[in-house]
Amino acid sequence: MALKTGQRWLVLAHAFNMDGRAASQTITDKLPHLRAAGIEVVVLSGVSGTPDKSLEHHQLWPMGPAGFRFELRHVLRRRWGSGLRYRLTMTLVSFLLLPFMLLEKILRPVESSWSWWLSAYLKGRSLARHRPFDLIYSTGGAFAAHWAGDALKKATGTPWLAEVHDPMVAPGTVPSAPQQTLQAEIERRICAGADVAIWFTDQALASAMKRHPQRAERGKMMLPGVDRPFVVLPPYRPGEKFVIGHFGSLSVTRNLAPVIGALEHMVAGSPDLLRNLELHVYGGPLDMISSDLVAKSAVGLCVHHHERVEADAVSGLSGREQILHKMRSVDVLLLLHGEDAMCSEYIPSKLYEYLWMQRPIVAVVHDNPQMADMVRFQGHVAIFSNAEMNSGELPANQLATALDMLYFQWRTSGLPDNGKSSAYTVESAVNKVITWVNQLPQGRK
Repeated sequence: MALKTGQRWLVLAHAFNMDGRAASQTITDKLPHLRAAGIEVVVLSGVSGTPDKSLEHHQLWPMGPAGFRFELRHVLRRRWGSGLRYRLTMTLVSFLLLPFMLLEKILRPVESSWSWWLSAYLKGRSLARHRPFDLIYSTGGAFAAHWAGDALKKATGTPWLAEVHDPMVAPGTVPSAPQQTLQAEIERRICAGADVAIWFTDQALASAMKRHPQRAERGKMMLPGVDRPFVVLPPYRPGEKFVIGHFGSLSVTRNLAPVIGALEHMVAGSPDLLRNLELHVYGGPLDMISSDLVAKSAVGLCVHHHERVEADAVSGLSGREQILHKMRSVDVLLLLHGEDAMCSEYIPSKLYEYLWMQRPIVAVVHDNPQMADMVRFQGHVAIFSNAEMNSGELPANQLATALDMLYFQWRTSGLPDNGKSSAYTVESAVNKVITWVNQLPQGRK
């Protein structure tokens, strides 16, 4: 879909060109479609990602000492590794910044990236003076991008589109801590000032609009999606063991407890299953709950934990590309949603990748009917983590039943690809964005 006229957009994305980061993927995947629509894109980002040579890309350091130290760690580790030179440099920098970091902690006790908004605002103002923009597009991720978007809208009168990835106010809570209060304030500014405000689930949009009903007509829901990751799918080849793969980070509120319980239930009925089944977990470190369960459970022998996959210099594949190939190699894809209140307004980005893999998906979903419907719509299994939403049945029992059925099918007739393409693409999301921008009054306000 084309715009009314060729336009120049300023994209504010603290996380950009960062391999494996959902906040980066959501915007970087849109750029080819935006350029195809005739849009000139200028990007302001943090310094932790890779510079993009295909467009005008400015990498900016945050103004605050904590943010500077945090970004410097990533930049130096990427260049030097984590050896002696890196450790000595960071020790010296931390010592020099300590008094300023303590002062910042007292005055602004929030996430370290907060001060990036000022860097983005100053650079955006400078660029706009030389050549105005037709749209400010803040996306995150870090709320600093939206803070900068609000400031630039007020300073330049340029229309502003804000794309909110995760809810800024936890459902059912009243913001009280400094971080919560500031996030609520940024949400208020988005609802008050953004010409288009986008959330990624129906419930996230409904909650924000309930808090700010005066701007309901500006609120939109958009599923970010993922474009087809392979021109030709790598072949799926079943092995000697039934392999379940989980891809994504774990935490105390998103842990392996449901699947460990399900595997224990399965093994109790068929002890030989221990020799024929493997659970492979890809992502960051195991959380405390998962680590303890794996160590104590008899099925812990089936669990294989893999650390974060980084770019491979030999094959030339990014970490994300390697993970996509690994998704194709497993028999069943497992998705653990989590169990905190935020899940009702959040859909993991991994789901969009899973839906392209044509492998069976089993998802444990927490209080999010929209996500469950998406999974089931394409013929996969969604189990609610709340027994009341499962007609009173415990989620571990339902998960065990689903995995048992898939294991039986794998052992008897195999688990071939389902041949279905995903209904959720980046191209579709970009078309929605362009439609909403086309509906805005032309020119700066």
